[in-house]
This record gives sequence, C-alpha cells and structure tokens, in this order.
Amino acid sequence: MLNPLTLSNFKKAALAGSVMLLVVFGVGVVLKATVDNLLYWDATAAAESWARYVAENVTDIEEIAGGAQPSAQSMAFLIRTQQIRHVFGFEIINLYGNIQLSSDGSKISNVRGSVHSEIAANAAALGRPIISVKEGTPPVRPKYYSVAYLPVTVDGSPRAIVAAYVDVSEQREHFRNAFLLAALALCLLIGGAVGIPTIAWYRRTKEKQQADRRIRYLAHHDALTGLSNRAQLIEKLELALAVLSLRGGSLAVHFIDLDHFKEVNDTLGHDGGDFLLKTIAERLRAVTRVEDVVARLGGDEFVVVQTGIASKDQAESFAHRLVSAATAPIALKDQQIAATISLGIALAPVDGTSPERLLKSADLALYRSKADGRNCIRFFLPEMDAALLARIALEKSLRDAVLNESFILHYQPVFEISGHNLIGFEALIRLPAADGTLIPPLTFIPIAEELRLIDKIGAWVLKEACKAATTWPEPLTVAVNLSPAQFKTGNVSATVASALKASGLAPQRLELEITETLLLGNSEFIMKELQTIKAMGVAIVMDDFGTGYSSLSYLWRFPFDKIKIDRSFMQGFDTSGRDAETVVKTIIALGRELKMRVTVEGVETARQVEFLDGADADQVQGYFFGRPVPASEIEAGILTNFQEPHPTKPAVSIHKAGAPMVKLVATN
Repeated sequence: MLNPLTLSNFKKAALAGSVMLLVVFGVGVVLKATVDNLLYWDATAAAESWARYVAENVTDIEEIAGGAQPSAQSMAFLIRTQQIRHVFGFEIINLYGNIQLSSDGSKISNVRGSVHSEIAANAAALGRPIISVKEGTPPVRPKYYSVAYLPVTVDGSPRAIVAAYVDVSEQREHFRNAFLLAALALCLLIGGAVGIPTIAWYRRTKEKQQADRRIRYLAHHDALTGLSNRAQLIEKLELALAVLSLRGGSLAVHFIDLDHFKEVNDTLGHDGGDFLLKTIAERLRAVTRVEDVVARLGGDEFVVVQTGIASKDQAESFAHRLVSAATAPIALKDQQIAATISLGIALAPVDGTSPERLLKSADLALYRSKADGRNCIRFFLPEMDAALLARIALEKSLRDAVLNESFILHYQPVFEISGHNLIGFEALIRLPAADGTLIPPLTFIPIAEELRLIDKIGAWVLKEACKAATTWPEPLTVAVNLSPAQFKTGNVSATVASALKASGLAPQRLELEITETLLLGNSEFIMKELQTIKAMGVAIVMDDFGTGYSSLSYLWRFPFDKIKIDRSFMQGFDTSGRDAETVVKTIIALGRELKMRVTVEGVETARQVEFLDGADADQVQGYFFGRPVPASEIEAGILTNFQEPHPTKPAVSIHKAGAPMVKLVATN
C-alpha cells in the first residue's frame, strides 16, 4: 500500500506534468493558428498580385473577355507568364462569369464561354477581388494553392475578370518548418522554465520525505542500535498493559545496565564502546520474541519487556537467558571484551500498572543489583521505594553541601607507639543530615563519586585540613584520604599545590592516603601525578594495606612513605589466634626493610596496644587513643603543652564518652 504522503506527492507531480502539457499544447495551438493566418494572407496576397500583374500587362483584356483572340503582344506575355514556376494557371472571364481564355500552365486555350465561374461573376458584381486558398491533389492541383478573381475596371466600371492560380505549397512548407522550429524552441523554453523548477521541487519533495521518514524513525528508535527508544517503549508498554487488563496474565520489565561501561570507553575508546552497545543490542534482539520489546534508554541502559508470562519463575528464567546472551565474550579486533550486566525486574500488575511505575520499579531493582555487587539479578521489592527516597534525599544533601561547603571535618589522633606521643591527625569528612546527625563517608562517598562531585569535595577537604593544621604546633601532621575518582576528574597535584599555598602549610606536614584501587590500572598519568606530589615534599601513604589482591606488588612500583595496616586485622585480633599477629608482624618487618613507616589502624584494646609495643610498630590509630572530633574540640591545652619542653608532663586526653582516657605526652 502506498504511503499517503507518497500518493499525495505523486498526484501533485502528475498534476504539474498535466499542466505543463496543457501549456505546451495551448502554445502550439496558438502558434499554428498564427502561422496558418500568416500563410493565408501571404497566399492571398500572392494570388492577387499575380492577377493584377496579368491584368496590367494584357492590353486587350476587354476584347479577349468579349471573345476576341489575344493580340500577338498579349499572347507573348501570356506564354511567358505560364512559364513562371509558381503560377500554374490563369483565366480571363467576362462579366457574366464565362471563361473566355484559360491556361493550365502548359498551354493557352480559347474556352469561348463553355465554362462558367460563379465566383468570377460574384467578383464582377461586387466590383472587388475574391481570393481563396485551397488544398489540392497532385498532380492535378498543387498541395496548397491560392486563387484570386480580380475585376478589371475601366473608368470605374468592371470590363473583365482575371483569375490567377498560384502554387504556395513551398511557402507553406517554409512556414510549417518555421512553426515547428518555433514550437520546439518554445517547448524547450517552457520545459526549462517549468520543468527545471518542477524537477527541483520533486527532488526537494523526495529529500523532505526521506528527512521526514528519518525524523519519524529517530523519534521512535535509538540512532546507534536501532532499538526502540524511551518514547516508543512507553507506547508499546501502554499497549501491552491495555491487552493485559483484558486478557489477564502478567508481563515483566527487565532493566539492564552494563557494569563498568565507562572503563570500556576509557580503555577501548568510544568506538569500542559503541561496538559493545550494538553487539549487546543484537544479542538481546536474538533471544527475544517478536511480541517482546527491546529498547535502549541511552548510555548503557537497556529495557526488555517480556509479555505473556504466567509466573515469576518465567521472568527469572528469561532474565538468565538475557544475561547469558549479553555476557558471552565479544571479539573486538584482537581483544576480547568480557562484559557483565546488572539486571532489575518488575512484574505487572503486581509492581505497577503504568509504564512509568513499572520502569521506576525495575530501575529500583536494578539499583539494588548494583548495590549488591553488580553482575546479578534482583526483583523489585516494596521496601525499595523507601531506599529510593533515602537515596534522593542523600543526593540532595550532597549537592547542597558541595554548593554551600557545609561538610564537617573530624580529626582522629595518630600516635607513636613508643611513648604514645601525638604526632598528628587524620582528617575524616562527615556530611550533616537534616536531623542533625552525621552521615559517615562510607555512606556518601560512593554516591559522590557516581555524581562526579568527588573532585569538588576532595578539594574542599584538602583546603580545610591544611588550614586547620596551620593552627597546630609543628611538626604535627594532617592526613587526607584521596579517592581514586579524584584522579579521573581533576588535576590532583594542582589541587594539592593550591591548598598548600592558600594555607601556608609546610608540605612535610601533609600526608595523602591512597588505596591500591587507584593503582590497578597502572596508569602512567596517575604515577606521574603521585611523583609530582611527592616531589613537593608531601608524604604518600598506602591506606588499607593487606585487603587487596596484590598490595605487595605496589610497594616496589612506587616509593611510599608509610603503610597503614587495615583495621580489619585488629578487629580480628582477639578471635583469630596467632594468625593476625603473624600477618601484622610480617607487614611491620616488610616496612622496616623497605624503609617505610607502618601505622596500625583500628586499635581499640589495651591488649592490642601491648602487642604492638612488642611488635615494633611505628604508629597507631584507633578508639583506644581517641575518636574523631571536630577541630574546635581539640583542646587548646593539649596543643599548648605540646609546644612546651615538659617531656613528663601529662596533657588533657582527647576522647569521647565511653572512650578510654589516653594521656598525650608532649614531645620536643
């Protein structure tokens, strides 16, 4: 069936062609009429001219009309006249219309009134020429000739009639040829004037049709994969839900997200990312039915609507097929891409009766899948709504805190194990909640990284921590944690340099703590940034040592100033027997060999302190020595005593309710 728009344009083109043909036909008719008229007047003028020529040169024409023989002079003239090519006959006729003398072009004959010409009689009666143009049949008559009946008058009275027959066939051919050339030229001119714009209009119309089709296609499809887009997904989902309400049953919305897709773009480029997305799209199409819907919502998010299901088990089984298809290794040039996906499922009508509600439910299930470690399948649960509201509130709090710089820094003291002397603090960020409580970094930092706010937060922490440290006695240090995401979103070395310059803090009093996650990619850029920071005089610390897969391999790749043993070893100290002791002693010994200081985190009991005293650790940090507190709560007396040379004078302890009272001994 023809597209209505195509049919309409076809009609317009046919109409334009018909109009052009009518114009050409009309012009042809006018041209022919004009040529025929010109030919007629030329033919009649020629016949009348020849008739007058004969009348003027035959001196005894009145006598001949009366029946006399022409004189010798007149006969000689008449003989010459009939030899002229265009004149094929003439007649001398009396006033009654009787022909007295006739020439057929080859001979002159006396007719003596035996032939009567009514036209000649009428010309005599009217006293004026009668001229006609006729078509003949060769060889009797030319194809086209003219006849003039001319009254010959003497003293104003007719005396005889002269008829001249002139062959105008040749002139007619000339006129017709001229007409054809003129008509052809005019047709070409009209064709150019009308046809070229018509062709241009037709081409523009075709281009517009193609553009309109493309626009309509893009309005309902994803440009990269050709899958349905969000608009068409909503339409098809509305239709499926309408059918569901009539026939019963259920349908499943599978919300799919590629895990760590940004890393694919970073390592393989956007061409590699696009290839992965198109391949995933093709595989999803291959395992779905015609009645199912496969859509891409943008980025690395896909949705599959599975219709006509009877149970949750069917949806789960289908989800596993989707996962298997999408996660099969993908060959790109000489590389293999092993993608994983997170998948959330919402069922209709249980989890929603509108497209928007179902997509929201599936998205919440997907969020749970990501939160549970990715590469897994989760169904929507009602309590996920509350989690979403909490997430939205947390995101708003984060954005407001970044905008208004309303974060809070708490500082946890770090001590030398020998003598339990205070040597510095670690800055720990807190996010104030609406109810006045403080949200810990483990809760909001991952979200800040997802929202790409971590570079702004990190810059603020550095600035505030350095400023606070300048109020402390030298050489107390301040340690600041760096997120791996900060290195992806900004120039960390420039941020560090700016914070030091703004605060005036000596670089040797600043420690920056990183985790091995930052070094997993072994990026040349990251190594260069760390070297730049270390060259400033800032200490680089490997935090959470012992929790990764290959921590030891990084110790010789980069000259760290300090190793911080993860708190998990102290948490398991009292339950794991000698295993924790052995590992901690080994790490301390390793630090000694590599000339790196070793800090043990999470120290909370006197037994742990006693062990670390004997294990020859360098520094300790934990609730046993002090909880994190705001800068304003670090008692001024401690810092004052710290500056004075009283090696045995006790200072006021830094503690919170429930924490052990630990005295800080001043040191020079």
